[in-house]
Amino acid sequence: MKVVILCGGKGTRLREETEYRPKTHGADRQTVRFLWHIMKTYAHYGHKEFILCLGYKGDMIKDYFRNYLWHTCDTTLRLGRKPGVKFHNNHDEEDWSVTLADTGKTP
Repeated sequence: MKVVILCGGKGTRLREETEYRPKTHGADRQTVRFLWHIMKTYAHYGHKEFILCLGYKGDMIKDYFRNYLWHTCDTTLRLGRKPGVKFHNNHDEEDWSVTLADTGKTP
């Protein structure tokens, strides 16, 4: 079963509560951590195929997943004429499938 997560909104529904107090996932890094926590919870129950519908700040979420192994693994780089990258360490998330769907920016 695929899990569809709507992410990348501006948080306008919470504006009354967050105008003077920051949201719990207000900063960019914290937003992705909040999303990651949601995905880990679904994966715990066996749901490992995700569709992330991206809007506002969708590029930040794309960058996180594009660079996930780079930031979480030990890495060996081969330089020269035949360059290459080898990531070490295994992660529980290796069997996840994450589709990043750009649904457009909110007005």
